[in-house]
Amino acid sequence: MLRAAVFDMGNVLLNFSHARMCRQMADVCGCSHEDMRRWLFKEGWELAFERGDISEDEFHRRIEARAGRNVDRDALRHAASDIFVLNEPIVPVIDELRSSGLRLVLLSNTHAWHLAHVREQFDVLDRFDELVTSYSTGAVKPEDAIYSAAVQRLGCAPVEAFYTDDIEDYIAVGRRHGLQAEVFIDVPTLKQQLAERGVSVE
Repeated sequence: MLRAAVFDMGNVLLNFSHARMCRQMADVCGCSHEDMRRWLFKEGWELAFERGDISEDEFHRRIEARAGRNVDRDALRHAASDIFVLNEPIVPVIDELRSSGLRLVLLSNTHAWHLAHVREQFDVLDRFDELVTSYSTGAVKPEDAIYSAAVQRLGCAPVEAFYTDDIEDYIAVGRRHGLQAEVFIDVPTLKQQLAERGVSVE
């Protein structure tokens, strides 16, 4: 019997675009999209921000230093974060799980700007009992520490929790931590995966 459900955020609850993020941030900074992508991903700034290795102030400072100009922080934050679109069909599923008494836990690689923007623009995270994020735990999926943090906040044994994520490697680590875990494909498949575990949602 399931007592908890663990959801990834990006490309599960909400879809997002790194390409759009790089394009918008580059436009704010007056640099090329290719430069922004290199700084964020090849040089690892985005991952460091998501892990909490660098603060919001440090992230902003690095962008300004590399762009060679002052960059409005609010504009940069909006450009970095206005990249999400709600996966609307999943919301009724979340509501039904909550109504049936399951504890809902978010398990997400994200940073402070993205989480704040999602909470400002959408109410889907208001349904969750716990938000386990990479920047607050100091670890990113698939590192064990973030899964351990989520397991500690389940309120039940790991085997009594269902976890879904769009990345197969992350699912494999979830299973190693005792969770019933399945790759997220789409909402109909999610409903089937839940039904196989005795949880029926319309």
